Amino acid sequence: MTKHQAARASQKPLSPALDKTFKIGLVLKGLDGIVEVAAGILLLVLSPTSIEHIVRSLTAEELSEDRHDYIANYLLHTTSHLSSGVTLFGAIYLLSHGIAKIVLVALVLRDKLWAYPWLIALLLAFIAYQIYRIAWVHFSVGLTALTVFDAVLVWLTWREYRSKRAHRDRAMRAPPRRSAATRRATPGTSTRR
Repeated sequence: MTKHQAARASQKPLSPALDKTFKIGLVLKGLDGIVEVAAGILLLVLSPTSIEHIVRSLTAEELSEDRHDYIANYLLHTTSHLSSGVTLFGAIYLLSHGIAKIVLVALVLRDKLWAYPWLIALLLAFIAYQIYRIAWVHFSVGLTALTVFDAVLVWLTWREYRSKRAHRDRAMRAPPRRSAATRRATPGTSTRR
């Protein structure tokens, strides 16, 4: 493929299926941001003791059926080691990530071209951190799936950005269209086509 063919291919709009996948991915990322903001607010308003009490209440029935339930025991173990400093850090972390996601997703959905590179940068930062966690801290199937999802969303966002930017550039290079009234008023022009 020549340079010219590659440039023309990048200017093509996304296929309807890719466009729909891009929009669904953005909405999911925005919903993820909303959940993070809600969790961050909960961490700000609830004390570590309250969080531990809520988790004990939520896991009691499951543990009565299976006292070796991995998830219930993990949640109990984690909440029993919470402190005010840990919950404050968690709240700030969740709120900052959630708000950034919500704002950038909303701007991209409103076709603000300058927001696309910012969303890509944010997602790449998440991917880098997630890869670090997977490779050096603890492998997780869920985190791996999230990383793959984020990587696909980066690719779709980049493709959409290039397409929209090329479309904008073509529109800016095109001569302005004159209305029929302007063509009739201009001497020496014909209104016939």
